[in-house]
Amino acid sequence: MSKLKNDIETLYSTGKACRDENENEVCHPLEPDLEHIFATSRDYNELQWAWLGFRDAVGPAMREKFARLVELKNSGAQEHGFGNYWELFEAPFEIENLLDVANDLWSQIRPLYIQLHAYVRRRLATFYGEDKVSTTGPIPAHLLGNIWAKWWGNIYSLVAPYPDQPDMNVTSVLLEKGYDPLRMFKTAEEFFTSIGLRKLPEVFWEKSMIVRPDDREVSCHPTSWDFHHHSDVRVKMCTEVNHEYLETVHHELGHIQYFLQYEDQPMLYRDGANPGFHEAVGDTIALSAMTPGHLRTVGLLKDWPDSHENEINFLLRQALDKIPALAMGLMIDTWQSRVFSGKITADEYNREWWKLRLEYQGLSPPVQRTEEDFDAGSKFHIVYGFAMMRYFVSYIIQFQFHESLCREAGYLQGPLHKCDIYGSSEAGDRLREMLRMGQSQPWPEAMRVMTGQSKMATSAILEYFQPLMKWLREQNKKENLGW
Repeated sequence: MSKLKNDIETLYSTGKACRDENENEVCHPLEPDLEHIFATSRDYNELQWAWLGFRDAVGPAMREKFARLVELKNSGAQEHGFGNYWELFEAPFEIENLLDVANDLWSQIRPLYIQLHAYVRRRLATFYGEDKVSTTGPIPAHLLGNIWAKWWGNIYSLVAPYPDQPDMNVTSVLLEKGYDPLRMFKTAEEFFTSIGLRKLPEVFWEKSMIVRPDDREVSCHPTSWDFHHHSDVRVKMCTEVNHEYLETVHHELGHIQYFLQYEDQPMLYRDGANPGFHEAVGDTIALSAMTPGHLRTVGLLKDWPDSHENEINFLLRQALDKIPALAMGLMIDTWQSRVFSGKITADEYNREWWKLRLEYQGLSPPVQRTEEDFDAGSKFHIVYGFAMMRYFVSYIIQFQFHESLCREAGYLQGPLHKCDIYGSSEAGDRLREMLRMGQSQPWPEAMRVMTGQSKMATSAILEYFQPLMKWLREQNKKENLGW
C-alpha cells in the first residue's frame, strides 16, 4: 500500500501541463505556473488548456492505482473494526451521521450560494459571451480563477460590484514596501502575539520550508507540522509575496499556534478538538487580520473609504472564497464516502464525480469527460488522503469563533465583518483556553468553552454575509436562479 500511495502522490506532485512556446515544448507544474495562469489569465482557450493539461497528466495514469488503493484502505479499515475507510475517515469528527449533519448545515447556506452563483455566472457570460457561459446553466469549471474552482476570489476583477472603488488587494503594497516571505510570516506572528499568544520558537525559523527550494521538486501545498519534541513546529510551503499568501500564512500559523498551546497535553490528546477545529484557528484570525480596517492599521491599505460600495466589494471578495469552498468540500466527501462504501464503483468514478459537481456546485467540465479520465485525481486532498469535512466544518465554526472573540474584545454593536480583535488580550485568553484543551475533551465541550454553545450553527456566517445577501437578491431579480 505504501508503494501505491507513493506512486499516486508522485504522479500528482510532478504533474505538468505542456505546450509549445516559441517552438519549444515547455512544461508547467501546478505550483506556481498553472496556479498563476488560473489566477491571472482571462483567455478562455488558455484556461481550458491548463485545466485539461494537468488532469490529462495525472488522472489516467493514477486511476487504476487509486482503485486498488481504495480496496487496500477498506481492507485495513475493516481490520480495525470499521465497515469501510470512510467510516474511519469520519470517526475523528465525533459527529454521528456526519454527512447528514453537513448537508443540513449546507441547506441553510445554499440560498446564498445560489445567489452568488447566478451573479457570477451573469458577469462571466458578459465577459466571455453567452456562447461560452450560459446564463441559465452550470458555469464552466475552468473560468473561476482556481484549477479546482474551490476558491473564486481570483476572478474578483471580473465580478466586482463597484469596480471604480479602490481595490483592497494589497499585493502591490507588499511589493512596494519590500516584503519578502519572511516578513509576511513576521507580520502574521505579530497578530498572534498581540492577543497574548506565543512567539514562534527558533526551531520554526531554522527548519521550516517557506520558499520553494532550488535543488529538488516538492509539493508546494501549504502544510504545517508538529514534530512533538521541544516545540519543534514547522511549515512547508512555497510562499509568494501577494495578498492570498498573506492570508494563507495566517492560516498556517493558526495550526502552529494550536500545536504550541496543547504541547503540554499527553501525546494522545495533542490534536485539535476535531479536525475542523485545527483548520478554523488561523482562518478565525484572518477574519480580523484581512479586514480593511486591520490592513490600514498595519500600513498595507490606503485610500479605502468606509462606504456601502466598499462594504459590498469586501463582502463579495470574502464570499467568493468562503462559500464555494463549502460546496466543494461537501461534494468531494460525498464522492469519497460513496467510493469507499461501494456505492460508486471504479468504472463510474468520473461520471459520478461530475454528477456531484453539478448537483452541489452548479459546475460543468469545459469539454466532455469520459471514464478514461480521472478528474478526482487532480485534487490534492483525494490524492493524499484527507477528508474535506475538516474544511467544511472549519468554514462554519470559524465564524462562530470570530463572533465569540469579537464579543470578548468588546465589539458588541458593529457589523460582524468589520470586527478586528487585534491587540485584545481578552479575546486571546478565550482562544488560548480552548487551544490548550487539545483533544482532551469532546469537541462540543471545546466549542462551549470557545462560544458558549456546544453545536455547529450557521447563524454567524449568515449574519456576516447578510448585507451581501440583501444586495445579491436585488441584483438577481431578473436572473434564473439555479442551473
